[in-house]
Amino acid sequence: MAQAHINRIGTAVPGHDVHDAFVRFVGHFITERRDQLIFKRMESRSGISHRYSYFEPVENPDGFVADTEGFYTPGEFPSTAARMARFEKTAPGLAMQAIDALNLDGERERITHLVVASCTGHIAPGVDQLIVKLAGLDPSVERTAVGFMGCYAAVNSLRLAHHFVRSEPSARVLVVNLELCTLHFQQTADLERLLSMLLFGDGCTAALVTADESGIALKDFRAATIEDSGEAITWRIGDQGFDMHLSGEVPGKIARALKYENERNDDGGLLRGQRPADFDLWAVHAGGRTILDAVETGFELAAGKLDWSRSVLRDFGNMSSATLMFVLDRIMRGTTEAADGFGVAFGPGLAAESFRFRRLAA
Repeated sequence: MAQAHINRIGTAVPGHDVHDAFVRFVGHFITERRDQLIFKRMESRSGISHRYSYFEPVENPDGFVADTEGFYTPGEFPSTAARMARFEKTAPGLAMQAIDALNLDGERERITHLVVASCTGHIAPGVDQLIVKLAGLDPSVERTAVGFMGCYAAVNSLRLAHHFVRSEPSARVLVVNLELCTLHFQQTADLERLLSMLLFGDGCTAALVTADESGIALKDFRAATIEDSGEAITWRIGDQGFDMHLSGEVPGKIARALKYENERNDDGGLLRGQRPADFDLWAVHAGGRTILDAVETGFELAAGKLDWSRSVLRDFGNMSSATLMFVLDRIMRGTTEAADGFGVAFGPGLAAESFRFRRLAA
């Protein structure tokens, strides 16, 4: 049976770094002194230095920071319809940036399958159809859309590509993870929601998955759900964008669940009977500093094992489903020797989607 390989990955972000501007912008919504101090402390400990968006920040003479076009005007935050119109306008272009970075010249007509994952926009004709046209793919390409799964959609997208290649060894799968998270900022004074929004930025990746033996070999996939945690992470469509809820209990729940997985150490667990020490490479979704700390604690990982993830978090923030692919891209670019790896991402459920992989010698 053929084995699927991520041969290469292309990445893209919009042109505006908005992290510092966002911190100053939402500071105007926090009225309680105690909350102001907590927000400032948590921001300084977030591990994030940059996040990107299509919205260009501007500072007014009175010191108030917003975006140049007034999309986010206090008291007049845009409707969901307006946000989806902006997604339709800008998302396909970001997808093409990532696809162009993949350097598919001479190969586009050979793509047989297209998988597109996104949880930050809904349009029809879908982004998948727009990509086929813009990228010059064969109109008969088999399209699959992975929608509204959140951060772990990266793993589900790779799993689909994995199955396509195993069933059709000649398949050449283009996997696109496309997220415009900054379309969904909310006007609120609720500290927990503001801290959730502090994490997110925009980004897109494109990956070529085939049976060609180069890059990262995908071995197997497994999912697990943490009991009694269905409301810990939610992502619901509201009248003014999509409402994110990320409970402060999430890191603790993840740490305890992974500690149990580490201790059980049988074929039915996420580790499939292996030990964390068996894996040299760790591709963990950079959902936030506390999420990465929880993985490190739960699996008792040695210092530095999550450096790839922490560097992506620092440079881009949490880009939902695109984030894990950024981590894999850095692993591919930063390593040349053969090594075994473990990948995992967390999302609504509260669920974990995982996979084992092997970095082939470059």
